[in-house]
Amino acid sequence: MAGLPLTFAQPLLLLGLLSLPVLWWLLRVMPPRPRRIEFPPTRLLFDIRPREETPSRTPWWLTALRLAAAALVILAAAGPIWNPQTGIGGSNAPLVILLDDGWSAAGSWDTRIKAADELIANADNDRRGVALVPLSEPARDMTLMPAGTARVALRQISPKPHSIDRVDTLGALDRFLKATGDAEIAWLSDGVDTGRGAEFVENLAKTIGERKLTVFEGGAAPAQALVAAENAAAKMTVKVLRTTGGVAAGVVRAIDAKGSPIGEARYAFGMQDRESEAAFDLPVELRNDISRLEISGERSAGAVQLLDKRWRRRAVGVVTGATSDTAQPLLASTFYLARALSPFADVRLGERGAPQQVIAQFLDQRLPMIVLADVGTLSPEIRERLNAWIDQGGVLIRFAGPRLAQADDDLVPVKLRRGGRTLGGSLTWEKPQHLASFAADAPFAGLAVPKDVTVNRQVLAEPDAVLATKTWASLEDGTPLVTGEHRGRGIVSLFHVGADSRWSDLPMSGSFVEMLRRLVDMSGYTTKPGAGVASEATNVETVAPLRTLDGFGAFGPPPSTAKPMPADYRDRATAEHPPGFYGPADGPIAVNTLASADRIAPLDTSPLRAQRASYTNAEPRDLRGILLSSSLVLFLIDAVVVAILGAGLAALWRRRTAAATVLLALILVAASTTPSPTRAQGNDEFAINSVSQTRLAYVVTGNADVDSIVKAGMAGLTLFLAQRTALEAGDPVGVDPARDELAFFPLIYWPVVPGAPKPPQDAINRIDAYMKQGGTVLFDTRDAVEAPPGENGASQTSGMRTLREILSSLDVPELEPVPREHVLTKTFYLLRDFPGRFTSGQTWVETLPREDDDEAASRPARGGDGVSPIIITSNDLAGAWAHRPDGQPMLPLTPNEPRQREFAFRSGVNIVMYTLTGNYKADQVHAPALIERLGQ
Repeated sequence: MAGLPLTFAQPLLLLGLLSLPVLWWLLRVMPPRPRRIEFPPTRLLFDIRPREETPSRTPWWLTALRLAAAALVILAAAGPIWNPQTGIGGSNAPLVILLDDGWSAAGSWDTRIKAADELIANADNDRRGVALVPLSEPARDMTLMPAGTARVALRQISPKPHSIDRVDTLGALDRFLKATGDAEIAWLSDGVDTGRGAEFVENLAKTIGERKLTVFEGGAAPAQALVAAENAAAKMTVKVLRTTGGVAAGVVRAIDAKGSPIGEARYAFGMQDRESEAAFDLPVELRNDISRLEISGERSAGAVQLLDKRWRRRAVGVVTGATSDTAQPLLASTFYLARALSPFADVRLGERGAPQQVIAQFLDQRLPMIVLADVGTLSPEIRERLNAWIDQGGVLIRFAGPRLAQADDDLVPVKLRRGGRTLGGSLTWEKPQHLASFAADAPFAGLAVPKDVTVNRQVLAEPDAVLATKTWASLEDGTPLVTGEHRGRGIVSLFHVGADSRWSDLPMSGSFVEMLRRLVDMSGYTTKPGAGVASEATNVETVAPLRTLDGFGAFGPPPSTAKPMPADYRDRATAEHPPGFYGPADGPIAVNTLASADRIAPLDTSPLRAQRASYTNAEPRDLRGILLSSSLVLFLIDAVVVAILGAGLAALWRRRTAAATVLLALILVAASTTPSPTRAQGNDEFAINSVSQTRLAYVVTGNADVDSIVKAGMAGLTLFLAQRTALEAGDPVGVDPARDELAFFPLIYWPVVPGAPKPPQDAINRIDAYMKQGGTVLFDTRDAVEAPPGENGASQTSGMRTLREILSSLDVPELEPVPREHVLTKTFYLLRDFPGRFTSGQTWVETLPREDDDEAASRPARGGDGVSPIIITSNDLAGAWAHRPDGQPMLPLTPNEPRQREFAFRSGVNIVMYTLTGNYKADQVHAPALIERLGQ
């Protein structure tokens, strides 16, 4: 039987409510009533109103106010918990939980698990069996289990990284319900229709019949997804999808293959919008390095868009053998090529110089694709270089013309006949030909065949046994229009017409653009031998999974159910082909949760005769805070009333009501705005105090426990500096990067609190400016002990994930673990590592350029005198420095090695001296040579 929605953690304390009548009797009487003596002459004084009166009893409304405050305190002490009922319960029928576990449920997975756990707990109270039915597993055995077993099984379910087909589960559910009989069904829906949603709702109603159904929807964060990433000429765009309306905004992050952030792009939804767009305005070189797009703060595989070499904006070299005629640009071979390629590639025209020289330049630049328009004879050296370039993965596209028709060249996929074929001339019976079809196994498969394109001249191929296998497009009479073949890891293709409008009007059609797009997509990676394995049964090349995404969008090893996929797979992810990277590590193929044309829609469950429930309402709420706050307000009202009814304030109230109100308001405002003595304020007095004495600073996180430890730790380091060095620094200062001036401090210690929200952009900009102007920020995630063994917590701990979120908008230089010869290891003490409370963490600093590094000037902004603007550790330095007022350490050490705390202080001394003196110690290496030179 379902219990009441209101429960108490300490119900015995409710007996205190029995004292309220006694309290009411005590509060009724204030002073004892005066004794009344009849004295006739005093009747003359009855009509004189006294100036002040003392009531004989407390007013009833004030008594009620005090009783209410006391009752609220008693109720709060009893620990009230509001546990709303979902309507499931009150019977002995088994409970069947239908759980949406596709990618669209991952973003609010914890909320759904809590709701399911609450349902199982209620079923446990009623001693009912529970059946868990994940809708992504139609083959799963549906059985009733005890509530305890169901709770364990629930924790083993995780969201799938692909879309689920709910309809496939209906057959097994129907057989289970027929065998079980009466049952109560709860459907934990994610509210997203990724296909066949209406069919599932209709058939679910038939399957359930008259059984009781409760649908959970609403109250959880709506799912968002990324699709249709496009690397255009000026920027990269990606579409952001959602299912619900309302004004909303967010950020899409771009990450390279190594996990480093490249940029961010904002997007915004209007009130009724279900689709938005995020654009990355970055140089093409940076856009080509993007391998992952993700919605910041959204944990699902659908919110991740993986990019492989197909999304790279490739550089294409165009060489023409024709003489350039600037007076007639529309007749130039490069005119149509440049305009057809420019939407999706960077075109480099070789208009000056001989074709041989231009081709050599493009080969030196290692372009992935070269287009030769009517280039005839090539020198043996260039042919040899082109063949080697093709074997390594280059794509060579050639267009016919008078020169190619007369040449004898092996850089074509088929053997050509000398001369050309003229169609539709005055001396021929043949008419201009139209396109017939595209080969099903060719790059142009799936394109619509244009009916308005005609060919009036072409070069013919010599018929042979393999000509049909090399034909990608043909004319109505069966002669090839486009031929191609794979050579090594590259491709050679030939258009048997020219690249201008003299032989055909194909270059003026939209199909020409799409054909070139397909060819450009093939450049830079291969789908033939060298990339995968060919199946003997179907002769289809397959590639094995390399890394796949889980339902939350995190990379991991491929699951056991993942299978190799065809190398030309372009569809959405499935259970057999989960999203991730497939193929070789140097040229993987990306598979995403959603295809480019996919869209998501809200799931309509209105046809179901079901009770509705919300995820938010299903969560228990602790009412102690509300009750205590209400009682405090009532006590404050009581204090104000007593003060007003008193003699002093009452007279003041009667004489100067407005003045007293203003005075009281000013007192409250002044009390609430009194500055903290340890808080940095942007005023002149603070600036003078900061520059008059060197001070260390730390970022105030808002977490009282963390801030108190960090404050004590910075004070302990300051005291240690005064005892061991010549530096007598002032008291450390807590700062807020969003408001306070940071330039006064050489070092700022930033304790990273896991799960803390990302600082506002204004704070990020201030930190960025501070680092570029020579300041150093020491980030401490304080979680080295949580990192998996041997991984140093590089990306595994929640602290590191929070730090990555903070650093995603900062211009962070390239980092490296502190080298053994780094100046940080010898600024004051000779150290090998930098321990704190923990010793297993790694310390990272900016990678310094080597002496022979010519690109040192192009590196990100660095602090002055070679000082790293950022230091990252996870050893919790401040926790090791922190001491109580009695001199005892505040926190224990792990593993508490001998002299570990001493070396933690030495690490702090080296860091402070490093930020103050820069590379002074490193410069001492050159001192003997300088002295010797001065002596000479």
